[in-house]
Amino acid sequence: MAISKDEKRRLAEEASKQAFADEINYGCCPQCVLKAVQSTVGYVTDETIKASHGLSGGGGLMGQGACGALTGGLLALGAKRGRDHDKFDKGKFIGNFRLGQELTQRFVEEFGGVTCKELQEKFTGKTYDFWDESQYKAFTDARGDKCAIATATVTKWVVEMM
Repeated sequence: MAISKDEKRRLAEEASKQAFADEINYGCCPQCVLKAVQSTVGYVTDETIKASHGLSGGGGLMGQGACGALTGGLLALGAKRGRDHDKFDKGKFIGNFRLGQELTQRFVEEFGGVTCKELQEKFTGKTYDFWDESQYKAFTDARGDKCAIATATVTKWVVEMM
């Protein structure tokens, strides 16, 4: 059954608020995106949420990979539109790649980069070593709610795109 545009907008707002609150309270932006998508529109499994944990902080808290909120969003889109393992021989499922491209382009336009380190720089004016406890605390203090805003924004977009 298709969801009406009004209902999708409502669910996107609900998911966005949940993702924002979860990022503020618990951290781990990819998990926050996926949990909010799961609780509002479904598709995402508990295993996917668990598996996304290591993607936080640009992958292993290293900052060099894509922002965890973005990777969580890409995983959520793939949960609905991605290629199943028994369909590898059926093509690339380019429609999911197009959605991923759209999400990534919107993310870059809104936040000015893709990697965690690029966002750290945009949000605070510098980058941090998350494995250094004092630097991680300094980042947490300096970023305020900016990571939560990115997490909420991605979540809203993803629900609208599903």
